[in-house]
Order: sequence, then C-alpha cells, then structure tokens
Amino acid sequence: MRALKQLVFFGWQQALSCLFPVVIFASLAITQIVPLPILPRYDWLLMICLFMQWAMLRSGLETRDELKVITLFHVIGLALELFKVHMGSWSYPEEAYSKVFGVPLYSGFMYASVASYLCQAWRRLHVRLVKWPSSLVVVPLAAAIYLNFFTHHYWIDVRWWLSGLVIFVFWQAWVIYEVNGTRYRMPLALSFVLIGFFIWVAENIATYFGAWEYPYQRDAWSLVHLGKVSSWLLLVIVSFLIVATLKRVKGESTTKSRTRMPTLDRKSS
Repeated sequence: MRALKQLVFFGWQQALSCLFPVVIFASLAITQIVPLPILPRYDWLLMICLFMQWAMLRSGLETRDELKVITLFHVIGLALELFKVHMGSWSYPEEAYSKVFGVPLYSGFMYASVASYLCQAWRRLHVRLVKWPSSLVVVPLAAAIYLNFFTHHYWIDVRWWLSGLVIFVFWQAWVIYEVNGTRYRMPLALSFVLIGFFIWVAENIATYFGAWEYPYQRDAWSLVHLGKVSSWLLLVIVSFLIVATLKRVKGESTTKSRTRMPTLDRKSS
C-alpha cells in the first residue's frame, strides 16, 4: 500500500513538473482540430507559450532563476532549429508572421519546456547529485555534444563516441531524489535514457499534431525513427548538464553568502 502511495505521489510531482510541456502539446492538439481566427496557427502557439511562461512566473510555479535557465534553452533551441531547418533535417510547413528563416519562434519553447521540466522536478523532488564529475570535464562534454548536432553535417557523426564518453564520465554518478519524505537513488545514466525515451514519445505526438515534420512525413504521418532516441538522449544530457552546473553554481554561491553572514554580524556588533 505504501509503495502505491509513493508511486502516486511521485506521478503527481512529475505531472506538475510537466505542466509547461503539457500545455504545449494540448495547444498543438487544440489548434490542429479547432482553427483559430485572425492569426496563423504558429502565431497563436507563440502567444500561448508566452502567456504560459508569464502565468507560471506570476503564480510562483516558476522562479526567476528558473526563467533565466529556460530563456537560455530557448536561445540554444532556436539556434539549433535555424540550422537544422536550413539543412533540410525537418521543416515547418505552415505560414506565420513569427517565422524567422523558416522557423516559427514558438519552437524555442519546446526546448525551453524540457528545461522547465528539469528545473521543476529538481525543486519538487529535492534532487541531489552524488559523485558529480568536475566542471572541467562536464562543460567541454556538453559543448561537444551540442556542437556535434551542427558539425555532423560537414564531418563525421561522433554521437556514439560521445555517448560512450558520457557513460565513462558518469559511470559512478547517482541521482538522489525525495518522494514524500523518503529518499531514493538512480544511476544518472539511466535517468538520461528514460528522459530521452519519453521525449521521443512526445516528439511522435508533436509531429502527429503538425508541430513540425520530417521529410519522410510529408505525404503521411509515420512514427519518428527510433534512431532519434539517441539524438534526444544527447540533447537531454546537454540540458541536464547545463541545469546541474547552474544549480551547483547557485548552491555554492548561496553557501558562501551564508558563511559570510556571521562575520558581518560580528563586525557590526
């Protein structure tokens, strides 16, 4: 009975953490079924995403620090979208006023929603990392994974080498999280795989509702190639590494501020 209660509580916390992605997918479905007036569909999606971002910040569901992280991912995602659409990897077939070089601006929020989930889940489940590698290793690794999304069009694709390097670097790393007062742990590499797989499932839903389309989906929708799991896996790793690094920097900054406070108090007394 306790196991079921823990599972339900964990599922509820995950659902709350996925609020932003759920709104995006619901908007994709609704705007596909119900045509909206005045503006093209992609423009409505951008307005919905902006309103959702404002509402989450205003309601306290999202902190200002989390907004900064999400904005960073929006920029990273848009840069990737602009390049990939230019290279013909996928396309956005519908018209919109908010399209830049063939990419609608709402697309950046799909990457931002991944960061939103990570930040929300991190806070709600009190995530802690054990045996996290040095930033001197983590930062170049994240940069190499991100750059490979661009360079593999002109050079060899080294994603499998990078995947092996990730396993080597994070072999001893664990994620510790809390569910209703009880702590659990999971190998960090396993969490990467699980998140990447569920994003691939979400990608199938998104392409079904016309968020974007791959060349082989132009005549009729078909399942996204299973090989895309590896791409999403690497993108999740980049997202996780950036969020984890920023969280650690924030934590160290907070700890230093607290240790300075007694000294300031003694000088003022």
